[in-house]
Amino acid sequence: MDYKKLQNGSDIRGVALEGIEGQHINLTEQACKDIGRGFALWLIQKTGKTTGLRVAIGRDSRLSGETLSRWICQAMVASGLEITDFGMASTPAMFMSTVTEGYAFDGSVMITASHLPFNRNGFKFFTCAGGLESADIKQIISFAESDATTGLPAGKLVGGEFMDTYGKILADKIRSATGLERPLEGFRIVVDAGNGAGGFYVDKVLKPLGANTEGSRYLEPDGSFPNHIPNPEDKKAMEAITEAVNAAKADLGIIFDTDVDRAGAVLSDGSELNRNRIIAMLAAILLREHPGTTIVTDSITSTGLAKFIEEKGGVHHRFKRGYRNVINESIRLNAQGQDSQLAIETSGHGALKENYFLDDGAYLVTKLLIELARGKKEGYTLESLIASLEEPAESVEFRMNILLEDFKAYGQNVIDELTAYAQTQTGWSLAPSNYEGVRVNLDTAHGNGWFLLRLSLHDPLLPLNIESNSPGGAKKIAAELAGSISKYDKLDAQKLLDFVK
Repeated sequence: MDYKKLQNGSDIRGVALEGIEGQHINLTEQACKDIGRGFALWLIQKTGKTTGLRVAIGRDSRLSGETLSRWICQAMVASGLEITDFGMASTPAMFMSTVTEGYAFDGSVMITASHLPFNRNGFKFFTCAGGLESADIKQIISFAESDATTGLPAGKLVGGEFMDTYGKILADKIRSATGLERPLEGFRIVVDAGNGAGGFYVDKVLKPLGANTEGSRYLEPDGSFPNHIPNPEDKKAMEAITEAVNAAKADLGIIFDTDVDRAGAVLSDGSELNRNRIIAMLAAILLREHPGTTIVTDSITSTGLAKFIEEKGGVHHRFKRGYRNVINESIRLNAQGQDSQLAIETSGHGALKENYFLDDGAYLVTKLLIELARGKKEGYTLESLIASLEEPAESVEFRMNILLEDFKAYGQNVIDELTAYAQTQTGWSLAPSNYEGVRVNLDTAHGNGWFLLRLSLHDPLLPLNIESNSPGGAKKIAAELAGSISKYDKLDAQKLLDFVK
């Protein structure tokens, strides 16, 4: 098979189980073993080492995880690597195993497909320099498709444990910041792990710090995800953690995605802390610690968030969608001498300069818990930190399929023509410093908000985001767009047109 079809940006993802009509297994035994051999060849080339190469491997709760782990481990051992299997783990923990004293693996592999359905799975790869880039994955696939071998004698596979160590790193971070051994004493904090890999946070972080975690839900790993998709962006998932907070009268609710590289939260008043709100919260914390720092976000953040960051004395740098895009942009700015402490997407992928620019949901939550404890001591609440955030009256998204195989050229043409059209319209103005698609601001008479039309990173579709500061404004903006968008016969804009009716 063509292994290039398994690449998803800087990850490898595919179908690992039957069960969904029309989706057939392509993460086969042979594919996994070839990818394992490919990673071994890539790691040898990257490190220059041919002996003693040590790799850690972990997996989330997916039903196919153990099988895929066995296959890729067999190939890596046959290629001469020394493999330590951590079993159930989180994606950020697997990176941390490459930089933590006493472990310092040459590389690591995480078996996950994030929040995708139960039948999917995949691989993420790390070295001590961070997650691999798209070009690295291409090289691994090239090796996998070749007949090349390492020519080394077989390595070995042993069991190991890292989540206790990783949990203690997070707990000690909170202890150090607060100066207390049990800084969460007196707080009720509930966690919804969505039956993914995030349940460890209760026993390894919250309870040792004194928190009451009664009312937490779905902590047991179950790769069939029987309760809801483990995804802070999912409506049902956020409803579940909100219900848990209200039922327990909790001080904070925490929700993780499957492999814990993303997180969301619910405050004590039942309000959701995700998307623009969690970015604002972290920005407020980091701007107090690092005045004037630059916050890099993806392209669909709100105008209210931009104003909030500027009022707090920070710089808002709105960039492209894709967690690797925002992280790499923040790293680039720092390299040029512009301090940037946070790179974060509205999806909940957030990476801090102080934490290796690792997108780690558990670390983001750890920052919130430090603030929760500090606020109790100094007399403020988490809610108060974002009280001045202006939120839109309406926000909608339409994902419009492009009905062509050569979708990128067609989609870019739509964007280019809409950009030219926008410059002729009364009340429309192109947003300055836009790095993705076309973003247009509309005045009060034309919807009092903005829209962004962009090309999806990987899929044949054009996502359209609309936000308005006035009730009914989103429909008004959509109506202004409908005539221009509807003329493209290879673009399925029916949902947008139905919204306008």
